[in-house]
Amino acid sequence: MQFLEAFRMALAAIVANKLRSFLTLIGIIAGVASIIAVMTGISVIQKTMEKEMSVLGSTTFQVQKNAAGGGHMSAEERRKIARRRPVTVAQADAIREKVKTVDLVGAEIWDFGFKAKYKNKSTNSNLTICGGTPEYPANNTHYIAFGRNLSHEDIKVGRKVVVIGYSIAEELFPFTDPIDKRIKLDGRKYKVIGVFEEKKSAFGAGYDNYCLIPITFYQRTYGKFDSRGRERTVNVTVRARSPEVVQDAIEETRAVMRYERKVKPQDEDDFTIFSNESMIKSFNEVTAGVKVGAFIIGMIALVVAGIGIMNIMLVSVTERTREIGVRKALGAKRKSILTQFLFEAIVLCNIGGALGVLAGFGLGNIVSILTGFENAVPLEWAVGGVVFCTAVGLTFGMWPAIVASKLDPIEALRYE
Repeated sequence: MQFLEAFRMALAAIVANKLRSFLTLIGIIAGVASIIAVMTGISVIQKTMEKEMSVLGSTTFQVQKNAAGGGHMSAEERRKIARRRPVTVAQADAIREKVKTVDLVGAEIWDFGFKAKYKNKSTNSNLTICGGTPEYPANNTHYIAFGRNLSHEDIKVGRKVVVIGYSIAEELFPFTDPIDKRIKLDGRKYKVIGVFEEKKSAFGAGYDNYCLIPITFYQRTYGKFDSRGRERTVNVTVRARSPEVVQDAIEETRAVMRYERKVKPQDEDDFTIFSNESMIKSFNEVTAGVKVGAFIIGMIALVVAGIGIMNIMLVSVTERTREIGVRKALGAKRKSILTQFLFEAIVLCNIGGALGVLAGFGLGNIVSILTGFENAVPLEWAVGGVVFCTAVGLTFGMWPAIVASKLDPIEALRYE
């Protein structure tokens, strides 16, 4: 009952001094909103990035020459990776034959900047050609909407057939069924056998501008070296038989790759194996520094706001000296006075914290409104913000509460 009475009196004091309470709240709202806004913005970007990175199936991983991501690598590390030998189709075949924990092994070679034509219609020069195998749709979670996929016979013979992206079909065949039509891709005629389902990207990855052709025809047409004179390398996508054996499949694949590439036992891998989880982990490592920086800045803002609360509460104690004297003269104990003023600081901080959380969510999700990314609400940061506000109120409200509780009742009653 004593605590309830102290809480009631604290609320009454806050309501009675609206301007002072409002000025006190501004600092708390700004501090909490700054943290929540930054964390919400990062969560919006991170949620979308994780979705974008999850292009491989949940049991699929990839083997390639280059590092995944690589934005945080040094120049020396980049040069070291550039000197690696290319991954080959023969190595993909070796994985398919020797690793018993996998059921799909695909091989892909990529190149960019091509144009497709059909009669008098033409696309921009921004298409991607993938020389691939029939495993491409399943391993990359990019399935065929209609028509058919590449077949093993297409690969064996090296047929001039193509599966086109959704946007390409929309642009070249707005009112026509594209199946069995012949298009010109990079100046060569291909028979359209299928169309990929629509797969939009918030970051403009261009999933709908892909063309998939048999890897054998790709190699025969474009040769061993790309336009920059670099030896072409194959990306190998590998799907484990079940989620339980993914790690076993990765280790077995690593062993086969090291054997095929004749890597000495004491040497590190000269290839990269990555999955959705490893790419997301790398991205989170990059954003960790931003989160820490935002947290530190927000904490500084809250500490400054806490100092402001302490000063305003000290002013409040001075203004209410006679009130405190009357209460003490009527028998109020030091504990009751201390509890009331402490509750006042805590309640103010939590009201500011709640308003700051709402403002932060709104400001942070402006990113999603401007970019079309998915909304995000990082509840763990909201709870943390409110808890920290309670700690700020308790810490910075303690000194004014102690000052109020120690006032001499006689001196307080004399105060004008």
